[in-house]
Amino acid sequence: QVQLVESGGGLVQPGGSLRLSCVVSTSIFSSYTMAWYRQAPGEQRDMVATITGGGSTNYVDSVKGRFTISRDNAKRTVYLQMNSLNPEDTAVYYCYAKNSNLRQYWGQGTQVTVSS
Repeated sequence: QVQLVESGGGLVQPGGSLRLSCVVSTSIFSSYTMAWYRQAPGEQRDMVATITGGGSTNYVDSVKGRFTISRDNAKRTVYLQMNSLNPEDTAVYYCYAKNSNLRQYWGQGTQVTVSS
């Protein structure tokens, strides 16, 4: 199984910024589609941002202009830069990977709390 390890979560004030990282344990990371999902208490897990191996990105409407997904293939790492955070962004954020054979993998999740 491919392992995904998230880091960078924590407590931040409204309007602040946070950068999440996800390190992926596969030698063919560059061919994987990567994504960040989030799940708030009592809510379903929803996609936040995706990035293909070629660098094409997509975002849920609520984070467009505030969040940026990126990847460093040499470091086998995907990032989520989160700016202008608000309390509605509070959730557990999960790293997600999918390969060309449609195998899917999930990280353990990292808590992001936006509160004053």
